[in-house]
Amino acid sequence: MGAYKYVEEMWRKKQSDVMRFLLRVRAWEYRQTPNITRLRRPTRPEKARHVGYKAKQGYVVYRVAVRRGGRKRPNNKGIVYGKPKHHGINQLKARRSLRSVAEERIGRRAGNLRVLNSYWVNADSTYKYFEVLLVDPQHNAIRKDPHMNWIVDPSHKHRELRGLTSAGRQSR
Repeated sequence: MGAYKYVEEMWRKKQSDVMRFLLRVRAWEYRQTPNITRLRRPTRPEKARHVGYKAKQGYVVYRVAVRRGGRKRPNNKGIVYGKPKHHGINQLKARRSLRSVAEERIGRRAGNLRVLNSYWVNADSTYKYFEVLLVDPQHNAIRKDPHMNWIVDPSHKHRELRGLTSAGRQSR
């Protein structure tokens, strides 16, 4: 087995003492940083590579914190003028996953980049943390790469807003 396989196996066993400690310390660290933070390299290199990351110019990694919880319906004072079936306010669930929401937020913030993919890195009681991989379509390293230059095409602008990333496709 290669090194990535061992790292992947560690991430599978999140209840182990080592991973519980690591995740707890990292969750504290993530709470001290802004909700959208650019990273120098992925926290989970094996997962990042699995979803399309390459350690070369043109690839960017951001960590995004998304508030956990369901979706409360925005009705004034919780009053619904209609049939009892539609009276629910609190126990509703959003159709889109929090991972998809994270991709959308960074996609709006970094409009010049294209969202490639994302993955879970941590969670605490308030937030879920995702790392989102983005690609710079203007960079020559991307434009000349035959495996990656499909994302340069204008039809892939804001793919995260149209449900074209893997997280977005799960809720279509």
